[in-house]
Amino acid sequence: MDYERLIEEYYRCLDAHDYETLHSVLHPEFVQHRPDRSFESRQAFVEFMRTGRPDTDTTHQIDALLKSTASFAAYGRLFDSEGEKLFEFIDVFRFDDGQILAVDTFS
Repeated sequence: MDYERLIEEYYRCLDAHDYETLHSVLHPEFVQHRPDRSFESRQAFVEFMRTGRPDTDTTHQIDALLKSTASFAAYGRLFDSEGEKLFEFIDVFRFDDGQILAVDTFS
């Protein structure tokens, strides 16, 4: 499985508001943990990305992908529609059965 392409697709879906494809790349038991909240299901995460994000007109720029034996970490920056940097982040991805099982976000 090409996990790097799967990670790229994850960010592309977020930036392009392609929530159907986002749903398909996430494992049915997907979870995301981040400093301000956690999502314990794929549906909750996709719904938040669709309707709950404070700013949906953003762009993720990935500066580095780091591979370990069990996961990938993406280091990047999030920009608003004016090109202003909102914050830096590290997303740690885990996979199962060719899909993203979990993302732990640090910002």
